[in-house]
Amino acid sequence: MPRLSEVIAALDALWPPERAEGWDAVGTVCGDPDAEIDRVLFAVDPVHEIADEARKLGAQLIVTHHPLYLRGTTTVAADTFKGRVVHTLIKHDIALHVAHTNADTADPGVSDALAGALDLRVTRSLVPDPTDPEGRRGLGRICELDHPETLAAFAARAAARLPATAQGIRLAGDPEALVRTVAVSGGSGDSLFDAVRAAGVDAFLTADLRHHPVSEAVQHSPLGLVDAAHWATEWPWCEQAAAQLDALSDRHGWDLRVHVSKQVTDPWTTHHSSGAPN
Repeated sequence: MPRLSEVIAALDALWPPERAEGWDAVGTVCGDPDAEIDRVLFAVDPVHEIADEARKLGAQLIVTHHPLYLRGTTTVAADTFKGRVVHTLIKHDIALHVAHTNADTADPGVSDALAGALDLRVTRSLVPDPTDPEGRRGLGRICELDHPETLAAFAARAAARLPATAQGIRLAGDPEALVRTVAVSGGSGDSLFDAVRAAGVDAFLTADLRHHPVSEAVQHSPLGLVDAAHWATEWPWCEQAAAQLDALSDRHGWDLRVHVSKQVTDPWTTHHSSGAPN
């Protein structure tokens, strides 16, 4: 079996920590570098349900997209929910490793996985990484559909192919407008409107779209907006990342057993449609 340090080195080669944003908190949160690893669990959120799932699986390593401690802390006491996660991990010899914005901009990255889940053909990055001479890394992706379809049909495609959440899919724009090109960005994407408009696409699929940016966007252009749950747009990366680690395991002869959590850790649990406006 490989040691944790060997597996982490392989993960850091996929998602170099130096490519994370300066505000981010990526890398190994806890774990013994000399511990042996034979089972790994991928998930979006480092919440207690995921720690407990890893314990039941017998996994020695959890890889999550979201950090456990993004803004630092002065305590890991078990009477806080994050502290309880840390206590569970250490008590059961489970390491935690985070790949966040370094996975967002990777090649392939979070938005490639999102495009793949929607069966879209990626043509280029939405916001290219200037340090990548090939232009393959960067934030978000510009994609093409194999055949044009209405914005409503594209939203229905997202609803059918992304993991189910209480939010579902929200749509802004003309439902009958034809969509040929799409920008996608896993996670919160309303800071990217300028880049999306400059790309000249017909629609933009992302998450966490807020009232004022959306209101301004629909007044600014006929761009169609498709808003999914944050968790749902990033979960496909877990399957992509697990497949990448599987390939590395085969190459190194590690015989790792790699799992993807199917638990929905999106914080929203129920959705009620409001009445139609008068």
